[in-house]
Amino acid sequence: MEMNHIRRGDGEPLLLVHGLGGSWRTWTPVLDGLAAEREVTAVDLPGHGETPPLSGEVSVDTLADAVASFLTANDLEGVDVVGNSMGGRLVLELARRGDVGATVALDPGGFWTGWERYFFYATLAPSIRLVRGLRPVMDRLVDSAAGRTLLLAQLSARPWDLPADVAREEMRTFADSPSFDELLRRLAFGPGQPGTESTPGPVVIGWGRKDRVTLPRQAKRAANRFPNARVYWFEDSGHYPHWDAPEEATRVILAATARETFDGS
Repeated sequence: MEMNHIRRGDGEPLLLVHGLGGSWRTWTPVLDGLAAEREVTAVDLPGHGETPPLSGEVSVDTLADAVASFLTANDLEGVDVVGNSMGGRLVLELARRGDVGATVALDPGGFWTGWERYFFYATLAPSIRLVRGLRPVMDRLVDSAAGRTLLLAQLSARPWDLPADVAREEMRTFADSPSFDELLRRLAFGPGQPGTESTPGPVVIGWGRKDRVTLPRQAKRAANRFPNARVYWFEDSGHYPHWDAPEEATRVILAATARETFDGS
C-alpha cells in the first residue's frame, strides 16, 4: 500500500510512525534533529493525514500489514523504526513479526488490563467529540497557551509550551480521521499486544513518567512481553516525549537505533 509520507536528511533510513489520530507532522519537534544524522521517512497511516482509509477492517493487525506493504514497496525492509502511542504498538508488532530492525516504542498502547481499558476509552472518546465540536474556533484556541492546555493536557506534560502550529495540526488530524472511532474501540477493548523473546534488532521502550493515556504502570507489562527490551524513562514527559522532551527523545532515538548504549532503567 502507498501511504502519504515525507523524507528528510541523509544516512541510514529511519521510519517514524505516529499515533491514533495523528499524522507525520506530529514528529515536527524532532524531525530536524533526526534528519541531521539519518534519512527519515515519516508516514501518514491509513485513515490519517493525507492517506485514505483502509477498506474493510481497521485494526492494529491491518495497519501493520499496510506498513509492511509500504516497506516492501519502498525498499525499506528491515528499517529501523520509531513509533509513539498506537504507532509505538505498531512498531512493536512489526518487530515481533521480524519485519524491522532496531525499534523504539514511545508510550506504546496495548498493555492495559481491567479498568485501564475503560479509563483509556473514557478519556479519549469524549475528548475527540470535544475536538470535533470546537473545529470552528480551533485556530483561536491553539493560538493561546490556555487553549493548548485545555486541548492537549492528556497528551503533553507542558501543553502551553507547544508550538501552535504543531497543536493545530494534531487537532485537525484528530478531528478529520475517518478511522479514529473504530480504532479507539479496537485498541481499548480488543486483544492486547503480544510479545516475543526474539526480535531482529534491539528494542527500546520509552515511557513518560507523567503519561495520562498509557499509564506508567503498564511499562512493566511491556517489558515482560518483550524481555529483551530496555525501558527508558522520560522523567518530565507525558504521553508524547517527542513533544515534551524533544532533545532528549532525539538523543535516545539516535542512540538506540545506532545500537549505542545510553542510561536507562
